[in-house]
Amino acid sequence: MRGMDFVTLNNGVRMPRLGFGVWRVPGGEAAAAVSAALEAGYRSVDTAKLYRNEEGVGRAIRASGVPREELFVTTKLWNDDHGYDAALRAFDASMDRLGLDYLDLYLIHWPVPAQDRYVETWKALERLHAEGRVRAVGVSNFTVETLDRLLGEAGVVPAVNQIELHPMLPQAELRRYHAERGIVTEAWSPLGQGRGLLAEPVLAKLAAKHGRSPAQVVLRWHLQLGNVVIPKSVTPSRIAENIDVFGFALDPEDMAALAALDTGTRLGPDPATFNRLG
Repeated sequence: MRGMDFVTLNNGVRMPRLGFGVWRVPGGEAAAAVSAALEAGYRSVDTAKLYRNEEGVGRAIRASGVPREELFVTTKLWNDDHGYDAALRAFDASMDRLGLDYLDLYLIHWPVPAQDRYVETWKALERLHAEGRVRAVGVSNFTVETLDRLLGEAGVVPAVNQIELHPMLPQAELRRYHAERGIVTEAWSPLGQGRGLLAEPVLAKLAAKHGRSPAQVVLRWHLQLGNVVIPKSVTPSRIAENIDVFGFALDPEDMAALAALDTGTRLGPDPATFNRLG
């Protein structure tokens, strides 16, 4: 992976700092999108049961010719699969859909606080890790409060917390919390879901300064903050553009200009109250 940066997780597993996300990629388009990403040089792919495209992701991986040990594959347990036994069944079902022998990272997708079963669910993930069926386990959309509760009862510290994170919601407090406990911060919706962020004048200015696109500037910002990032696209040219972010750097003034975009704007659900099942 020429030019790719890696982060070493708290159990020694190496994870690419930039991966390919497939949220909202229809099942019928997932194989083509992942194939384009692998051709462009991505070696990390992030899916989930909820996305209903695990089959297409697995098909592209198996057909790619890329050795399995060079790939880093993540999927996630959905909210209606919380509980020890249900989580084990959900993992088996995801692996069947992916058609893989092992997983690199398995995440609890949301804590679902009203259900209050995420600690029990975590125990199942610890078992999957101990059995070698998944190389690392983590969470997604956990807050300081839910992480505190989990860490108080967990035998394994989550390797990753995947959270909504972009210049309008930089999550400084949560990133500090992660850093103090050896948890990697992974950003979903890193480009703000195409809802105005990339049209900000400061991004046009920085893109012109560096001869890059606004999206590349934002992805570079993530990497320099220390985040793992998983941009999504189904357009081959944009897929290739998004991984081409290792040949330039933002200076302190650039980072400060991007920091000024922080409005605390959350584009997705609030993890403290999101309890959707099904």
